[in-house]
Amino acid sequence: MDSAPVQTAVIGAGYVGLVQAGGLARLGHRVRVGERDPARLRALRAGGAPNYEPGLGRLIDEGTAQGRLSFHGANDEAAADARVVFITLPTPSNPDGSVDTSILHRAVEQMAGSLAPGAVLAVKSTAPVGAAEQIGRMPALSERGVRVVSNPEFLREGKAVDDFFHPDRIVVGASRREAAETVMGLYEGLPGERIITDPSSAEMIKYAANAYLAARISFVNSIANLCEEVGADAAEVLAGMGGDHRIGAHYLSPGPGYGGSCLPKDTKALLAIAEQHGCGFALLRSVAEVNDRQRQRIVDKAAAAAGGSAEGAVIGMWGLSFKADTDDIRESPAVDMAGRLRAAGATVQAYDPQVEASIPEVEAAPDAVAAAAGADVLLIATEWKEFREVDLAEVRRVMRGRAVVDARNLLDRRAVEACGFSYEGVGR
Repeated sequence: MDSAPVQTAVIGAGYVGLVQAGGLARLGHRVRVGERDPARLRALRAGGAPNYEPGLGRLIDEGTAQGRLSFHGANDEAAADARVVFITLPTPSNPDGSVDTSILHRAVEQMAGSLAPGAVLAVKSTAPVGAAEQIGRMPALSERGVRVVSNPEFLREGKAVDDFFHPDRIVVGASRREAAETVMGLYEGLPGERIITDPSSAEMIKYAANAYLAARISFVNSIANLCEEVGADAAEVLAGMGGDHRIGAHYLSPGPGYGGSCLPKDTKALLAIAEQHGCGFALLRSVAEVNDRQRQRIVDKAAAAAGGSAEGAVIGMWGLSFKADTDDIRESPAVDMAGRLRAAGATVQAYDPQVEASIPEVEAAPDAVAAAAGADVLLIATEWKEFREVDLAEVRRVMRGRAVVDARNLLDRRAVEACGFSYEGVGR
């Protein structure tokens, strides 16, 4: 990198914070990470990443070995003398869908006195529109001349490291351009469009982008369901749609609906913002309703494949994370469907390559074949590539039933049926 290294801090060593810290360290900056969870802090200091994300462990080890990356149990210690402090703390949903920013505000209040005069506080946490300006009005910050900006993240779990180094765009919202340019300068050498705007617009960009992606997924699933009813092949229909340059092929894969830590939460938050300002957003409300119905539709497919009812059935489930290449089960369609099947009287035995947490909805299996053993139906809930490599003949040998419900259209239908299974995908 051409510019001089900058002393920075990242507060919160979660999915976003660790990628941000490791990425900045590789760009040549000195980064102190604040993490209050003792177990997570010990894991980081021992080496590698405490959560699964391709390439993240290597990135963390590299930054630590080069002396650019360090981990601290006190946020004020991490933030001391930093020119730019990134906040990457959780902003969970309230029961009404609005965003709870108490963790973020509490952390800023506690470390405000340790921030260097004139430092820039960059909010990467997804926060309600107006949050950055509200934080900037805290007396403890304004007295020290600390400038607060919004710098939303656009990382996809499973591809977060690659997304950091190959962004489509970098957005910074600030009331003063100087503060925006300070943050933007940290990303020197990375590709992507630079967008400098006001804080509220930057925050809205994040919500609008995720809401659009959620709408796209719900639309695709609705088209796939209609294809099933009229006898069309959704794969062919969506390929034809994606060939239009105005549409493109991305986010055109039907499945059990969107999940994870971003799209469900951000969709609810944007709805709450719209309601608070008296704006109807019927389209977005329908997006969320379609997403919920899609999960039930897959559950109904599994029940039908088990003989018409899930009561007493054994369902072998492949996948628990909300998508492949992550161990994140937050708002996971797989876990949600497992819960619905269990509530309907089924036993769900599941395997996921990376999810090790105990999940009440399922009985954990050590591998894919073990998850299928004795099952009436095999339900593929997450699109892990390794599931394509499983010996289907062995799966057929251990299963009690002969039905495969592929909620991700992951397997080759002809190969599945050649092994003596019935196959049902989405939109086919």
